[in-house]
Amino acid sequence: MCRNIKTLANFAPPATDDEIKASALQFVRKLSGTTHPSQANEAAFQAAVDDVTRVARRLVDSLTTKAPPRNREEEVRKARERSAKRFG
Repeated sequence: MCRNIKTLANFAPPATDDEIKASALQFVRKLSGTTHPSQANEAAFQAAVDDVTRVARRLVDSLTTKAPPRNREEEVRKARERSAKRFG
């Protein structure tokens, strides 16, 4: 599951709220060991996603670097190349 969590820092344009929430959801799924919580655990699961989303946004927004911002299209292209080499 966590392989789907992407690096979100230092991109131009910056990470969107949807991207950060998707990463938070993957993180909570990994921690909880479930992709779909039971009805009894739904509120706790959603609260955790919301908390992680807020903290992740704060982290991404507060990081500083001297490196130039990464280009999303270029990162996607590199990932496809790596995948093609790995899986043929």
